[in-house]
Amino acid sequence: MRTQGALLVELLELLINVLSWICLLTGSFFSVVGGIGLLRLPDFYSRLHGGGITDTMGAGMIILGLLLQAVLTGLVAATVTPWLIAAKLIMVFFFLMITSPSSCHALAQAALQDGLQPKLPDQTDS
Repeated sequence: MRTQGALLVELLELLINVLSWICLLTGSFFSVVGGIGLLRLPDFYSRLHGGGITDTMGAGMIILGLLLQAVLTGLVAATVTPWLIAAKLIMVFFFLMITSPSSCHALAQAALQDGLQPKLPDQTDS
């Protein structure tokens, strides 16, 4: 017969696994939707927005899901390696959250300064 502590550990492992899979699937969904947006959207600025959402939200959720798995492994295993992986994932996540919006903004500014105008709907269409 298992003790109450063992059942609590199993429940915690199940909860972290479910949350991790939710994050991984959500990140994958955002990445696929962003990829479709890159193909289907009409102009450069719209495509830039789709790519920015893909990079920031999709990859961010995937990294969060991987981080949860690393924490789970760190709680179960008695080694330092999962915690090093978690630290590296946090650094990648921080770097991604800083660079992705900045690079999208810089690309949009450069395109606007180069004279590329966004496609706006005609006033007679509405």
